[in-house]
Amino acid sequence: MATPKDKIPKRFTRFMEKYPEIGKAYYELGEAVHKAGPLDAKTRALVKVAISGGAMMEGAFHSHIRKAVQAGVTKEEIQHVALLALPTIGFPSMMALLSWIDDILKEED
Repeated sequence: MATPKDKIPKRFTRFMEKYPEIGKAYYELGEAVHKAGPLDAKTRALVKVAISGGAMMEGAFHSHIRKAVQAGVTKEEIQHVALLALPTIGFPSMMALLSWIDDILKEED
C-alpha cells in the first residue's frame, strides 16, 4: 500500500499557530472522547472515517484516512467503509469517497 501523505494542511497549521489555546482545547477534547469508551484505536479510526465520509467532509475524510492508516487500518478496510456507505448515502457519494481514498492512498497500477 502506498504511504499516506503526511502533509498537514496549511490552513490547519496556520489556525493552530494563530489560536494555540483553541488548538490545545480541541486536541484535549479529542483525547478525552477517545478515552471515554471501550473501542480500540483501530475501531475508533474506522468510525471517524465513516462519520466524515457520511457527512461528505472531504478534508476531514482525508485526515481520518491518514490517521486510520497510522492506527493500522488497511486500504481495503477503508474501502469497505466506503462500500458500506452505499445504501445510506447513494452511489455517487460512495464513488466520491472511493475517489477521496485514492487521493490519499494512491492506487499502484
